[in-house]
Amino acid sequence: QVQLLESGPGLVQPSQTLSLTCTVSGASIMTQSWAWSWIRQPPGKGLEWMGVIADNGDTYYSPDLESRTSISRDTSKNQFSLQLSSMTPEDTASYMCTVGQFASRYPRHYGYWGQGTQVTVSS
Repeated sequence: QVQLLESGPGLVQPSQTLSLTCTVSGASIMTQSWAWSWIRQPPGKGLEWMGVIADNGDTYYSPDLESRTSISRDTSKNQFSLQLSSMTPEDTASYMCTVGQFASRYPRHYGYWGQGTQVTVSS
C-alpha cells in the first residue's frame, strides 16, 4: 500500500516562499514510469494541478504557476518537495501530494493521495 504524508507550515506570510515535503512509504519515488505530483484545492474551489516530478527526475509545471513553482526530490529519504514563492492570500488551500502511473495534469489520473495539509497565507 502506497502512503503519502505531507508536512510543512500551516501559516505563511504574504510574499514568503512555501516549502512542503511529501514522505512516501510503500513504494520508491524512482519506480519506473510513476509520476509524483502536487495538487491543491482552495476553499470552495476545485482541484488544481500544480506540477509533477517523473521517475527520472524531470519536472513539469502548470503554466499558471510555473514561474513560482519548483518540485524536487530526495531519493535517499524517499521524499519529494514543493516550493511556491511569492505567496499571496489566493494561495490559501489544502495542498496534497499524489502519485500516478504516468505524468498528467489531470487530478483524476492520480491513484494515491496524501491526506492534505492546510496552508493559510496571512499576515
